[in-house]
Amino acid sequence: MSENVLNMGQESTLGKVEIAPEVIEVIAGLASTEVDGVAAMRGNFAAGVVEKLGKKNHGKGVKVELTEEGIVLDIYVLMHFGVSIPLVAQKIQDNIRQALLTMTGLELKEVNVHVVGVTFETTKPETESL
Repeated sequence: MSENVLNMGQESTLGKVEIAPEVIEVIAGLASTEVDGVAAMRGNFAAGVVEKLGKKNHGKGVKVELTEEGIVLDIYVLMHFGVSIPLVAQKIQDNIRQALLTMTGLELKEVNVHVVGVTFETTKPETESL
């Protein structure tokens, strides 16, 4: 068994189930972006280049750490200006916890939300037709 795979601890008559940390990243990333008030997830330069080439990176802005005590997630988000940051952060934590429990049956030890920026709505000025 690879070090980068999470063993579910359950074995059926057909075999065992293992979940890669990348799967947890994708689930957490999608669950985060579903919350109202989240503008975007923070990624690194390489992720930005890959997205410009047309491939979506749904695990962007999510760091998964498998520890002895359990799974620790760090989520890096940009929020819309004017939202209640503590309220949106709580909703992110709840949504991720529920999504992972529903889809994988895994319990999380921690979901740490890091707000790394605030975005402002930019509206393009309407051009007048003469």
